[in-house]
Amino acid sequence: MKNKQGKYYKIFSLIGGVVILIALILYMGGFFRTGLIEPGLLRTTETEKISPERIAYAAMEQITEWYEAVGTVRSKTETYISAQITGRILKIVVRPGDKIKKEAPLIYLDDREFQARLNQARQGLEAVKAKKDQAEQVLIAAQAVYAQTDTNYKRIKTYFDQEAATSDDLEQAEASYKQAKAGVERAKKGTVAAGAGVQQAKQVVEEARVALGYTKIVAHKTGEVAKRLAEPGDLAWQGKPLLVLHAPAALRLEAYVREGLIKKVLPGSKLQAAIDALDTTLGGIVEEVIPSADPLSRTFLVKAAIPAITGLYPGMFGRLLVPLGERQAVVVPERAIYRIGQMEVVKVEKQGQWCNCFVRTGKKMDGKVEILSGLNGNEKIALRE
Repeated sequence: MKNKQGKYYKIFSLIGGVVILIALILYMGGFFRTGLIEPGLLRTTETEKISPERIAYAAMEQITEWYEAVGTVRSKTETYISAQITGRILKIVVRPGDKIKKEAPLIYLDDREFQARLNQARQGLEAVKAKKDQAEQVLIAAQAVYAQTDTNYKRIKTYFDQEAATSDDLEQAEASYKQAKAGVERAKKGTVAAGAGVQQAKQVVEEARVALGYTKIVAHKTGEVAKRLAEPGDLAWQGKPLLVLHAPAALRLEAYVREGLIKKVLPGSKLQAAIDALDTTLGGIVEEVIPSADPLSRTFLVKAAIPAITGLYPGMFGRLLVPLGERQAVVVPERAIYRIGQMEVVKVEKQGQWCNCFVRTGKKMDGKVEILSGLNGNEKIALRE
């Protein structure tokens, strides 16, 4: 008997536990609570007057389905500034965000070594100029001796023809003449060599002057400083990027589009670019499609030009909108959407009274919102004040 009573007790305990569990589940699900509003149910609001300016209508419209290709805003022209010589950075006069004009100074390098080279080259130029002057004086003296020996040779030759001078006198005059003539040729060559030395020294001076000029790095075009990649005290050398400049007025959105849509993004195609940070959509024109797909993602890099607006900077996130097709949908103005907690409500006129209609919204487009459920179109609705 006791065994049976224990058995029944266990069964009743089990049944009681199941009942309590079911009751708890129903309670948590709101089964015992009343006054809740089911989705889509209309509840009459208090009587209120809606001015004609706040009245609109839900409409059935054709909306476009879009493929959203995520991308990044970039500058069309991005210039990396580097040094033409090796030197220590003394001063950087710009920072990211600074607007700069063409030929504006950007970076100063240590110029002491290059100034010394220029001074040395100038001294060398002065030295070779002095040698050239000396060679020219030697040429003048040689030409004078040549003129004198030429006159003497011609005079002795005349005397010899008249038998008034001996052959030894003629030979001696001729030897002096030839020697003077050779001296003039040597002096001319010396002058030419001195002139070449001057030109070479001038070239050395010009190279030293150009190298000294490279210690001051300037902007080659008007733009904006995008990045600063070095600091004073760093060593700069040829090819090492120090600054990055871009043209803020020339921007484009670079996005990856799947290969199945490549025919819709041909160069010259007009698309839209959504910039989420600015909550705006811009018109874009495809400028370039890289003719090589990524074998992993099967996408093409598409570059679309977009207008430069206030607050839009390279590096910002954007979406390139590629049209896929159109479909019908119910749309209402954004001002028609009210929020009650996490629920979305539209005020609809029904039988002369304004009622709250709970809806579910979809995409936003040009000040309108797609209604996925809750309205059928053509309803008279009220806008927020």
